[in-house]
Amino acid sequence: MAGSFDLGEFIREQRRAAQISVRQLARVAGVSNPYLSQIERGLRRPSAEILQQIAKGLRISAEAMYVQAGILDERIAGGLVVDAVLADTTINERQKQVMLEVYDSFRKENERRTADEQAAARAAARVAPSADAFADVVDAIDYDGYDDGSAEVDPAELDPAARDEPTILPPRSAPLRTTMTRHNPRRLP
Repeated sequence: MAGSFDLGEFIREQRRAAQISVRQLARVAGVSNPYLSQIERGLRRPSAEILQQIAKGLRISAEAMYVQAGILDERIAGGLVVDAVLADTTINERQKQVMLEVYDSFRKENERRTADEQAAARAAARVAPSADAFADVVDAIDYDGYDDGSAEVDPAELDPAARDEPTILPPRSAPLRTTMTRHNPRRLP
């Protein structure tokens, strides 16, 4: 948690970066010059309302000011990027908020995608059989075509009439032509 000295130092640094005098900031924040000076030196601890007015005068987010004051816990996510955007004096408060919202949406999207991929991998691991299970099934298959364990069938056991009859196909009346389809990309002559 940040102490009041850290807060005063932070305000002083932000004021100097914005090239604002103590008097100008005090006037914008609605406080007296001596009171603001005491805050910067760490002798006074301002209320959340005063911090918000000072943040507005410095054109930084009130959230950054609250974090420095120890009112809010610093967000772990974001870290350096959020701090850099909030400390930038070349963009206004609305632009900072838009940038942080876009940044946050990108982070959430990536976190959601990662979580979805992990969930899909876990589901696939539960559904997919292991290599051992696959090997057990292959070993259980009887390669002679019968699962009762008997040997191959002797052709003599088959009906002799069915064994000797040739297979007759119906006559073709016209040559076959192929057409171009999604599954058959050959062109017609």
